[in-house]
Amino acid sequence: MVRCPVCKKEVPFAGNPYRPFCSRACKGLDLIHWASENYRIEGKNDEDDRDENAD
Repeated sequence: MVRCPVCKKEVPFAGNPYRPFCSRACKGLDLIHWASENYRIEGKNDEDDRDENAD
């Protein structure tokens, strides 16, 4: 059993076509969050990189 990353419901991992999600709806909702940039990975700005390379 695994926990759906969106709704937190426990679902079986084996045989689940939407794994690790519980349903097509949760899988689609996760994609919408990524596309709308609600999920972010912290990193340096491109401007910071340009300033360091200018020297």
